[in-house]
Amino acid sequence: MSEAVDKYWALRLNNCRQALEKNNFQAFIADDPVQAKKIIRDQILPGLAVKTVSWGDSMTLHATGVLEYFKHNPDFNLIETFDDRVPRRQIMEMRRQALLVDLFCTGSNAITETGTLVNLDMVGNRVAGLTFGPRHVVITAGRNKIVPDMEAAMARIKAVAAPMNAIRHAYKTPCVKTAHCQECKSPQRICNVWTLTEKSYPKDRIKVILINRDLGL
Repeated sequence: MSEAVDKYWALRLNNCRQALEKNNFQAFIADDPVQAKKIIRDQILPGLAVKTVSWGDSMTLHATGVLEYFKHNPDFNLIETFDDRVPRRQIMEMRRQALLVDLFCTGSNAITETGTLVNLDMVGNRVAGLTFGPRHVVITAGRNKIVPDMEAAMARIKAVAAPMNAIRHAYKTPCVKTAHCQECKSPQRICNVWTLTEKSYPKDRIKVILINRDLGL
């Protein structure tokens, strides 16, 4: 059974990688979060002139350990945009600065088998960095984010990613109690900004690392 499962995921990941490359993304496959970090460090960074780095919230990205690498490497200026000790107004200003970095790292809520990134944001800083501003973008995504099509992507986000994120952050939204989007009008609603990234422009600006593990939300 293990051999069949391994072959199944190898096929799905490779098909998704090829679809992303046809849409002008640069795509990689990693066996685990540790290898994803090595791909960023050893394959992606050497070809880029990166001095400034920031990121949008992503549990998968944290799992790779690459943020710690940037934080403790004097060659990079890491703009910190998540710190509970810093006033909210200052954090928001830093998130604005993060849109002008050389490299922006984040995750994706879903990736279709046709090679489209599908995301839903609360504030918009994550999808803003993905869309425009940073010179280069790196997406890390577990295999559980791969879905057949746009309908499945949006359903996954509403039924899984959004409620889980609301629970993770202890927001006061209906989905925290129901585990499913209620199309609420809560002041803490996290479902505010959709983005569908069908192609990378310019070519290879967005780099996607597909990780052969179930990671993140």
